[in-house]
Amino acid sequence: MQSDKKIRVLVVDDSAVARQIIMNGLSSESRIEIVGYAINALDAKNKIARLKPDVVTMDVEMPGMSGIDFLKQYLPQNPIPVILVSSLNLRVFDALEAGAVDFVRKPDGTANRESFLHALAQKITVASYAKVRRRPLTTAPAAPAAPIAKPASSLSSSIFTHSNYKNHTIIGLGASTGGTEATLDVLKRLPADIPGMVVVQHMPVGFTKMYAERLNRLCKMEVREAVNGDEIRPGLVLIAPADLQVKVVRMGERYTVSCFPGEKVSGHRPSVDSLFSSMASAVKCHMVGIIMTGMGRDGAQGLLEMRKAGAYTIGQDKESCVVYGMPMVAHDIGAVEIQASCENIASVLMTHLKSGK
Repeated sequence: MQSDKKIRVLVVDDSAVARQIIMNGLSSESRIEIVGYAINALDAKNKIARLKPDVVTMDVEMPGMSGIDFLKQYLPQNPIPVILVSSLNLRVFDALEAGAVDFVRKPDGTANRESFLHALAQKITVASYAKVRRRPLTTAPAAPAAPIAKPASSLSSSIFTHSNYKNHTIIGLGASTGGTEATLDVLKRLPADIPGMVVVQHMPVGFTKMYAERLNRLCKMEVREAVNGDEIRPGLVLIAPADLQVKVVRMGERYTVSCFPGEKVSGHRPSVDSLFSSMASAVKCHMVGIIMTGMGRDGAQGLLEMRKAGAYTIGQDKESCVVYGMPMVAHDIGAVEIQASCENIASVLMTHLKSGK
């Protein structure tokens, strides 16, 4: 998109108050032009066809057809970047699975309104560059999924032998826009006793715990939101909590995570750069760094530090990224050892782990 061209935005929300807040707030953004609003999904369908916006903001919960049902029905034939505006609701992940690019959390009151509008404007700008991909709805059935049984330390059934764990491996993964579903796509293909992982996914406060719980239901390994002092161990994936920095800390032969309210790094908290840099300096065993879809450069420099420290590094390829930003910068500065599609990252990782290198 040309820098002098405004991003045409359609606001979809059944609340007149919410519409007015969003429209008034975004109207002050020099790069954004509000082309109209819609009061429900049917109205949105008609307005999109007539007004041809570049990006749509949409409430998840609306009377009649929900935002999720709209995405499922509309996006396959009409790919358009959609930013969800959601309360603290698990259904936002169903909407992301249905093809929405990203989401922002609705403010609880006037105190959070300014930060909400700033985040929304930023995400609209990113979404204007996004490649909308219609994902098959196979990862989560319509009915609540029964949790996948987690084997209790059944390492003997794995591709790994117990002796392999003397040469312990730690995996770091970072993602942003498009990363909630891309990370799930990788994790659901990995075995229950995968080496310990720490994941940074840029996400609003309150959602990382729900995201971890969702991954835990859908993946073979245990997944949970990290707590300060958690030990990194095989079979466990730790999700960095929103609004906290996360670093890997060496404690003798053990490794733990430090979660703390530090300054933003590369514009983010948690930051992929912060995680990767800590791994490069603290981890003395084998390590792997994976950088996935997202706008900007968070994680690129940290991944380069990891590679220089001997890590095996994987970058998501352009074709499978919603936004080829973070992996592109990492690739361009020499931080990425191998590129792979979202669908193939797990197999590339497993091939490396089985090689014992």
